[in-house]
Amino acid sequence: MELIQETADLSAYLAADEVIDHHHPTVRGTAARLAKDAADSYSYARLAFEFVRDAITHSQDSGDLRVTWRASDVLEQGTGICYAKAHALAALLRAEDIPTAFCYQRFDEVHGLVAVRFHGAWHRQDPRGNKPGVDARFSLDGERLAFTPDPASNEMDYPVLYAAPHPVVLRALRAAPDRPSLWTILPTTL
Repeated sequence: MELIQETADLSAYLAADEVIDHHHPTVRGTAARLAKDAADSYSYARLAFEFVRDAITHSQDSGDLRVTWRASDVLEQGTGICYAKAHALAALLRAEDIPTAFCYQRFDEVHGLVAVRFHGAWHRQDPRGNKPGVDARFSLDGERLAFTPDPASNEMDYPVLYAAPHPVVLRALRAAPDRPSLWTILPTTL
């Protein structure tokens, strides 16, 4: 699949905002701790991915009722659904000047991932968290995502690489008082 940048301006994929608050002390502190063990930006990206995938619980898998959406909140509370975990990973990567985009897949609901730019190409990564039947890994040599869409079931990969989280995703996250409520309003399309 050909990935399509929403904007040609790569600086947009490094930007901070209310959601991807990579200047927040929690994000900066986490990035600094991870960077101490990284030999280069590739190893930092892998460490950041593994940290978000493994140390930040997927709230549905863990039974956590909290809804997080701002990157610093995800890191502070240690929980979030796929979108929130993608926000946290993007903030950690952008904090170290690694261009990071938001991308999505459609199953029964929309699923959130990120794409990182290395060696002039975008590479999708899925930090949602592993569990039985899900084995997502950081890779620049072929995708190792949590899920593969089945076009026969009307599932799909959206090709657009967004510089900011999609508005329909943010509306749902901000509107939900808890995860069970969020499950009733998750977007089914972008």
